[in-house]
Amino acid sequence: MLSHTAECADAFDRIAALIDAAQTIAICAHVNPDGDALGSGLALTQVIEAHWDGKEVVNLLAEDDVVPRIYQFLPGADRFVRSCAYDGCPDLFISVDLSIPSRLGDGEAVLNRSKKCAILDHHPCDDPVADAYLIRPDAAAAGVIITEFAQHLGVEVTADMAQNLYCAIATDTGRFQYQNADSEAFEVASFLVGCGASPSDVSLNVYQSFRLAFLHLESAVMGRITTFERGRIAYSYATQADLQRTGASLDESDGLVDVVRSVEGSEVALFLKEVPGGKVRGNLRSKTGRDISGVARALGGGGHRAASGFTIDGGIDDALSAALPLLHALFVEEEQSVDGRDAS
Repeated sequence: MLSHTAECADAFDRIAALIDAAQTIAICAHVNPDGDALGSGLALTQVIEAHWDGKEVVNLLAEDDVVPRIYQFLPGADRFVRSCAYDGCPDLFISVDLSIPSRLGDGEAVLNRSKKCAILDHHPCDDPVADAYLIRPDAAAAGVIITEFAQHLGVEVTADMAQNLYCAIATDTGRFQYQNADSEAFEVASFLVGCGASPSDVSLNVYQSFRLAFLHLESAVMGRITTFERGRIAYSYATQADLQRTGASLDESDGLVDVVRSVEGSEVALFLKEVPGGKVRGNLRSKTGRDISGVARALGGGGHRAASGFTIDGGIDDALSAALPLLHALFVEEEQSVDGRDAS
């Protein structure tokens, strides 16, 4: 049995009470969904259906898009519905892996039509707006929280639930290589493998099944990697023209920030990609204790200290002009702080 605090237990009870009182439930994660968003949302649906009979649960995609190819192997992935195509007014809306309504995309309209709202998330949020919520920034992934919710309810974790939740945790910890890969993440992952999750299947589908088109795109991105701030900041980008030339799809570029992150000596990585509508989506990663979430928030996004993202209007040059000075400022502030301590 995994352990959680009394505070978490109280929050789980409040969320369970909302589910108990609802007949129709919509579950939605953030735009540009990753393995945690998708796996946790699917697993939560499976947990609800296992614990409550007769609930009508729908998994929503925040954008007018499809499930990214590398996550289509997840059990239940075919049940996702685009928020823009869903006209229901659910009794309960559950945000998974996010706390900020603006990152729900088309799902925000569904949230506004819902009678009640709950949040299950691990992103920092100072002022959550919900009827009940559990936000644990110290959790490695939303999948950790959903696993603990299942155990709190006394739900037997099936192999399908476990596969979804293991994928959530494995991807949000970068295959257990990021700073958030703590003992709890390993404990929960071990529990899920014992319940039937297959780490090799997750690895095969997410990390070992790249199309040749993607590898050509990756090559272009690698060739553009640039560093500054004495090599401590590394960045690169992909354009719509790159996608057209290589035949790669937009969702395939999501993991390219890790290519930039791998540069020796770099402490912060930035990857930009052009997206439809004249916008650029940015992914930020920190390899040290430096907090890059403030940079993402300043650009209208959000996330964690070590992994954040944002979307801005304009092109690649606009995004670089906006993001690079903010990243540079992180190091200037640190150096000024060190100089101040030395002088004293």
